[in-house]
Amino acid sequence: MNITANEVKTKGVSIFDEALAQSEEVFINVRGKNKFVVLGVERYNEFRANELDVAYMQTMQDIEKGDYKVQKAKQHLQDLIDAL
Repeated sequence: MNITANEVKTKGVSIFDEALAQSEEVFINVRGKNKFVVLGVERYNEFRANELDVAYMQTMQDIEKGDYKVQKAKQHLQDLIDAL
C-alpha cells in the first residue's frame, strides 16, 4: 500500500494502523517516489531474524572453507583500526 508524506503529515501516525491493517508494508511516497517503508514490529522482527539466519549460514560456510583467522583481541582491534 502507498501513502503520501502529506497524508502522514495531516493524519499523523494513526494512518499506519489503518494501512497496516490492509497490507504487511506501507510505502511512503515523497514527491512521487517511494522513499520509506513502514512495517509492523512483528514483520520487522521476521526480517531481522532472517538476516541473522543468513549471516549465520554464511559464517558456517566460511568456517567449513577455512576462510577465517585466529588472533588475539589486541591484534583484532588493531586490524579494525587499520581498516578505518
